[in-house]
Amino acid sequence: MLSTLRREALDAPPSGILEVFRRGHGRPGLIPMWAGEGDLPTPQFICDAATRALAAGETFYTDNAGIPALREALARYHDRVYGGLFGAPFDPARFIATSSGMHAILLAVTMVAGAGDEVIVPTPAWPNFPAAVGVRGARAVEVPMREDGGAFVLDVADIEAAITPATRAIFVNSPSNPTGWTGDAATLRALLDLARRHGLWIIADEIYGRFHFAADRPVAPSFHAIIEPEDKVIFVNTFSKNWAMTGWRIGWLEIPPSLTGTVLNLVQYSSSGVAQFMQRAAIAALDEGEGFIAHQVGRARRSLDAACEALEASGRVRFVRPPGAFYMFFRIDGEADTRALCLRLVEEANIGLAPGTAFGAGGERHVRLCFARSEKSLSAAIERLNGWLAK
Repeated sequence: MLSTLRREALDAPPSGILEVFRRGHGRPGLIPMWAGEGDLPTPQFICDAATRALAAGETFYTDNAGIPALREALARYHDRVYGGLFGAPFDPARFIATSSGMHAILLAVTMVAGAGDEVIVPTPAWPNFPAAVGVRGARAVEVPMREDGGAFVLDVADIEAAITPATRAIFVNSPSNPTGWTGDAATLRALLDLARRHGLWIIADEIYGRFHFAADRPVAPSFHAIIEPEDKVIFVNTFSKNWAMTGWRIGWLEIPPSLTGTVLNLVQYSSSGVAQFMQRAAIAALDEGEGFIAHQVGRARRSLDAACEALEASGRVRFVRPPGAFYMFFRIDGEADTRALCLRLVEEANIGLAPGTAFGAGGERHVRLCFARSEKSLSAAIERLNGWLAK
C-alpha cells in the first residue's frame, strides 16, 4: 500500500522534537521545555472576544483573506511596531489570515518552489521549514551557520555559494529558532541585495521579532525597514508566540498585494479560511495586547538571566547568551549524541529538552531549552539537569 503513495509524502521526515515529546508526554512531574511555547494561557481579553463572537452567531464562512477588521488590525499593529512601510501606513491588502504560522509557511513555499527547485535554509533551523519544502517536492539546501566563540554567525558568502540555477528562495528566520541568532541591519541588507541580484524570493520568518533583548532596541531588525515595493519578500507570522495562542492555530501572511489572487486560491484549496470567532480574538490580541507582550518579554528576559546563571554553574554546559527568541541552544561536555541524551533526560531526570539533531546541519551536538516559562519551573528543570550531570 505504501508503495502507491507519492514520494513527497513518504519522504516527509519524522520530527526529532516529537520523538522526545512522545517519550515524555504524560509522565508525572516531568518539566517540559521541548516545545516552542510558554506556560502562560491565552489572556482572558482574547478569549472573551472569541466568546462574544460565538454568542453573536459569527460561525459562518468568511472571506478567504480574512475579515476586513482583522486585516485592518494587522495594518495598525505593523504601523505601531515598524512605523509604516514605504513612507506610508501599511496597506491592509498586504495581509492574509492563515490557519497557523505553519499554514503560512506552506502557502509561501507553494508559491515559490516545487519539483526540481531548491530553497536555501540556514541551519540550525526549525525542522518544519525544510520539511515543508520537501513535501512540496522541492529540496531544502542546508547552509550551516558558522560558530564564533560559541555564537552562531550567518555568513552571506556561504549563502551565495549555495545558489544554483535551481534556487528559488532563501528562508530567513530572525530572531532564530533554535539559536536565537538575530540578523543585524547590515546582514539583512546583504541578504536582500543577494536576493535581488539572483532574482530570488526571501521568505522572512520574523515571528520572534518582539522577543529581542537589546536594551536599546525592543524590536529586532526587520526587512520591513529596507524593502522596496518591487522586492520579492513574503513574511510569515503567527499569533502563537506574542499572545500565548499556540493552540488557536491562527497566523498571517504579509505579501505584495499583486500576489493576493494567487494566495486566495491557495487558501481556498487548503483551509478555505479562518473561523470568524478566532479572527475576532486575533483582533483583540493586536489592538489590546501590547501590555501582555511587554509582560511576556520581561518575564522571558528574567528567565533567560536565571537560565544563564544556573547553566553556567554546572561547569559542563557551553552556551552564548541569545540576543533574541526564547531558546537556549547549548552543548554539554562529553555528550555527542543529543538524541540519545534527550531521551535519557526524560527517563532519568524527568525533564524534556529538544535534541539538536532535530535542527539540521550544525545543530547536532546541541540541545534546545525553551525558557519562556516561570523562573520557578525553569530553575527546577535546570537543577534536575545539573544534578543529572553531576552524577
